[in-house]
Amino acid sequence: MMKSLSLPAFSALTLLLASHAQADTRPDHYKGEPADTLVQAVANFSEYNTKLAEVLAGELTPAALNEVHQLTYTLENALTKINEETAALAETLEEVHIASETNQPQVVKDRGEAYLEVSRTLIR
Repeated sequence: MMKSLSLPAFSALTLLLASHAQADTRPDHYKGEPADTLVQAVANFSEYNTKLAEVLAGELTPAALNEVHQLTYTLENALTKINEETAALAETLEEVHIASETNQPQVVKDRGEAYLEVSRTLIR
């Protein structure tokens, strides 16, 4: 027997399916610059945010909108890599935190240095 969905659940499901269908039909004609490393991702993120700000400061003509469209591919690539790396960074920081609570100075030193190496990439 099939259960019926409540109106809010049905609406949410409809929106989800519609957005998924729209995402599947979006043109994917630009790749953007790669972000294979965190250093590369941060550099691209900085450079392409500057470019985006410059475009947004002007008139949003069709050509400008196309430029924004192209820029977003590189920004999306950069953010994906940054998100991956910062998730791992959070885990490393938690290791430092727990080691500091449990009196493990060598773990604090080793994992703390690993944490700082990656975190410094984000704040340069």
